[in-house]
Amino acid sequence: MDRRASARRRRNKACQGSDRNNVRRTARLSSSPFPPLPITRPANCPLSLTTCQHTIETIASVKGFGYWSGIDVCVEFRPAEPDTGIIFVRRDLEAPVRIPATVQYRVQAPRRTNLSNHGATVEMVEHIMAALAGLEIDNCEVWIDQSEMPGCDGSSLKFVDALKGAGVVAQDALRKQLIIREITRLGDSDYWIEARPSPNGSTKIRYRMDYADSCAAIGRQTAEFVVDPEVFCRELAPSRTFMLEEEANWLLSQGFGTRVQHRDVLVFGENGPIDNELRFDDECVRHKILDIVGDLALAGCHVVGEFIAHRSGHRLNADLVKVLLNEGTVVETRRLSA
Repeated sequence: MDRRASARRRRNKACQGSDRNNVRRTARLSSSPFPPLPITRPANCPLSLTTCQHTIETIASVKGFGYWSGIDVCVEFRPAEPDTGIIFVRRDLEAPVRIPATVQYRVQAPRRTNLSNHGATVEMVEHIMAALAGLEIDNCEVWIDQSEMPGCDGSSLKFVDALKGAGVVAQDALRKQLIIREITRLGDSDYWIEARPSPNGSTKIRYRMDYADSCAAIGRQTAEFVVDPEVFCRELAPSRTFMLEEEANWLLSQGFGTRVQHRDVLVFGENGPIDNELRFDDECVRHKILDIVGDLALAGCHVVGEFIAHRSGHRLNADLVKVLLNEGTVVETRRLSA
């Protein structure tokens, strides 16, 4: 078949089918399997779909309210040109401010990832960043009308659904990668994260968490996934953020999360989630891996390597990204025949 004569080529790479690389799989969502993620390829694109950059085909939006502020917000995903990267745009300001989604613009905040540029801030971006990275979308403008992203159900699922609905489009530009060449470890004996070279060019994340002393209902959990769009959509995107009942009560006492109901987030009491049900037996550790996917995306490119984390959080994850960027080199994906 003449490739140039085909204006639209699709690949069924995400969101259904078997996962032979996944180390651990437990409970399943009760809903039907996700449909395939088609990726449109322009007729004049000479690159392999695995080596080229991607954006979305049309505009998509997600509405909700911020967990912390309780303020209504609309997020609008817009297509972007090659080499744009992920850019947040505060359209609610008198002069819209563009905030690149890279670790250089990260500002420290408890329990979430915030970015700031020219005095403008976007808050709790990690679940959006995870959705974009999980679907291998390299270029996208994210326009918002408030500083805080919608919490939705505490997962990346609504963002994934919106982006899939917009369509993923291949672009005629090579994808940039940060390839881990040596072992790098940050943290101490209680909290740490480590990056290792990948023997097969994949991105694999293993996380260990230990709530045995603070919440028996969560206990100790370990999970490991080779992350690609298929695995991300099925195994990670639905996993929701969680907290202990005493943590939720303290936040409420400080005036945070006043609109959040138990159905909006996993709140654990002594006997498990309060007025909610788990989507996976190990949903908590899966969400920690989702967070790492979003934090690694702050490298501004696809990161290739194996990552092992023990009780790490957003700050430690971001510190690792900084070190990897300082010590490594971002390269273009090797050109393959189409």
